[in-house]
Amino acid sequence: MKELSIAVYGREFNQSVIGYVVELFSYLRERNVQVYIYQDFHSFLKKLCKVDFKFKKFKSHKDLPKDVSFMLSLGGDGTMLSAATLIGDSGIPIAGINFGRLGFLANISKNRMEEALDQILKNEYTVQPRALLQVESSDGTLQSSESVALNDITVFRYDSSAMITVHAILDGELLNSYWSDGLIIATPTGSTAYSLSCGGPIIMPGSGNFVITPVSPHNLNVRPIVVSENMQLKLEIESRSEKYIVSCDSKSYTLSSKTSLLITKAPYHVNLIRLKGDQYFGILREKLLWGIDVRNY
Repeated sequence: MKELSIAVYGREFNQSVIGYVVELFSYLRERNVQVYIYQDFHSFLKKLCKVDFKFKKFKSHKDLPKDVSFMLSLGGDGTMLSAATLIGDSGIPIAGINFGRLGFLANISKNRMEEALDQILKNEYTVQPRALLQVESSDGTLQSSESVALNDITVFRYDSSAMITVHAILDGELLNSYWSDGLIIATPTGSTAYSLSCGGPIIMPGSGNFVITPVSPHNLNVRPIVVSENMQLKLEIESRSEKYIVSCDSKSYTLSSKTSLLITKAPYHVNLIRLKGDQYFGILREKLLWGIDVRNY
């Protein structure tokens, strides 16, 4: 029987969960699974514990063999976002074991880790494709092939002195000039993140839409708008500080206000592993506490 190969990705985390990590590697060793571990994560783990396991290390998805079955992300949703960026256009499916708090993306509880992995190793799961955004800047600082986001691309003011003005041109036509603290362009995956906290709608994955949500707009009648995922969105920024910040999920960059941005859908998607019983509306009800009302009991 051919040896199964998987990739493991993680970042530094609270040491209280190190026992679960040891348990995971022991589980994989017992099943003769070949593990490729992210190099920086391996260095972090070496400081905390000694695991008798034959690791192979990788720095990017290009270091992984083509027969890697899936990637395990160990951490919270932020770690999942980083894993999605790292995996690039390789198509390797990702499953997230939640060592964090919320767990929208990393939805496998650490307490049911082995049960979930039993299903995954038996191929008892589905793969859900998720759309990505990409951005390129007019000054060449950001390249669309590298600057991608599973959740959102956001433009912020550089400091707290004044709002910025974001001129949004959608498919060649002026959509609006947003006077605000910033502007969020979110995927359906990211519609339950920062965009939601700013009043944006929840969008189902696979719906073929993105949402543009202003952050603290000066005009209260400026509302979020849902647009086609096939859009081309150009952003031109005015700022008193002559700088602004753009973020792609967890990565942030400071750009000159003379620099414009072009945001489009990425030409590939990320594959998320979903187990039996993992239903989108069920996750919404659980994470957003829908139905937590005495009248329902």
